[in-house]
Amino acid sequence: MIEIRQAAIGDLELVVPLFDAYREFYRQQSDPERARRFLRDRLSHKESIIFLAFLDSSAIGFTQLYPSFSSAAMARIFIVNDLFVVAGARRRGTGSALLQAAAEHGRHLGAVRLVLSTEVANAAAQAVYERSGWKRDTGFCVYQLAL
Repeated sequence: MIEIRQAAIGDLELVVPLFDAYREFYRQQSDPERARRFLRDRLSHKESIIFLAFLDSSAIGFTQLYPSFSSAAMARIFIVNDLFVVAGARRRGTGSALLQAAAEHGRHLGAVRLVLSTEVANAAAQAVYERSGWKRDTGFCVYQLAL
């Protein structure tokens, strides 16, 4: 059975290898020490919320939420920036369980919505999102400016 719990700073060493593998999935070079510093800063400054998934006491996945706000709604939202499950633990409902934990957390804090983005070619992730009730945004275009 999959167990989900919110990570604390003491869980840093459980999150680092998952976060590093997530970055590698998105074609970034492995850098566990930099990942450790980045995550330590986010957690210690309360700039993100991380949920960890466990199977038989092994950390098998995580999701990281960044708090934000909607000016139009004048309300809190959360950006689901990261969602990752180790390859050997996929197709067991872990991603859905992490998304559910994120949604429950958002509801508990009065957020009006969660938002996320994924690569156009990541059909597996899109299927998980859609099975979990997420809807593809057809009303807005997303733009980026590299700095």
